[in-house]
Amino acid sequence: MSRPVIITCALTGAGELSGKNKAVPVTPEQIADSAIAAARAGAAIVHIHVRDPATGRPSMRIELYQEVVERIRRSGVDVVINLTTGAGARYMPGAEDPLVADVKSTLTHWRKRVEHVVALTPEICSLDVGSMNFGDWVFVNTPVDLREMAKVIREAGAKPELEVFDLGHIRLARHLIDKELIAPPPLFQLCLGIPWGAPATPETMLAMRDQLPPGAAWASFGVGATQFPMVAQAVLLGGHVRVGFEDNLYLAHGVTAPSNAALVEKAAAIITQLGERPATPREAREILKLRAA
Repeated sequence: MSRPVIITCALTGAGELSGKNKAVPVTPEQIADSAIAAARAGAAIVHIHVRDPATGRPSMRIELYQEVVERIRRSGVDVVINLTTGAGARYMPGAEDPLVADVKSTLTHWRKRVEHVVALTPEICSLDVGSMNFGDWVFVNTPVDLREMAKVIREAGAKPELEVFDLGHIRLARHLIDKELIAPPPLFQLCLGIPWGAPATPETMLAMRDQLPPGAAWASFGVGATQFPMVAQAVLLGGHVRVGFEDNLYLAHGVTAPSNAALVEKAAAIITQLGERPATPREAREILKLRAA
């Protein structure tokens, strides 16, 4: 029998748009509509960031998250909602005094990063396990903050999607699991190809998969041109997959994707061609042992 493979669609992310693809959703209505279309195309989970509707820049405003979530829930389309907690973690030292943050830094208190999870009770939320150089920034996720965030997330009834960008992050995630801060089965997202994290190669994905604790559910993604090769690799290694504008703007070399749904449809085709099938939201809930929506 074919295996149900969960497709997550990461709708918009926190990266600069820079006019590279005008189909990237910005307003709450656009993000919600994109989520609904992605679900209809085969995504069982939608991973949500929000943007300032006026500027298109990443935002942490809880009312924007609320509008997106409410629009999706009112639509009647069944899909698992996954809210990011990654916003508010970027730090750039000031040019004159490294102890004073550059004005472009977003680093904020960990409580601010989970307040929308507490208020909106999604089934899943991301938890970025570990600090790293992220492009020209430092992505700051201290063990102390992660322990506190994990407690709040569990109390809110959400399953943390443990986003790991290198092997050391898996060690830290296993520490959180050992401390019983993460309910079984743990869900890992192997994030590949982000500068300067683990590269998007089959060897890296295999190495990271082999370090996961027994019984863990896992998915993986690659950024840019590696998105669809990593879809195929994750399916072959027994994992689940993620696609979407957060990670990649192109449907093929030189061809900008017209929508998140188009990226989901291509991922679904790859899964089918490899002899498996896209999981339904109901199957995703069963696989990940999520609470009732």
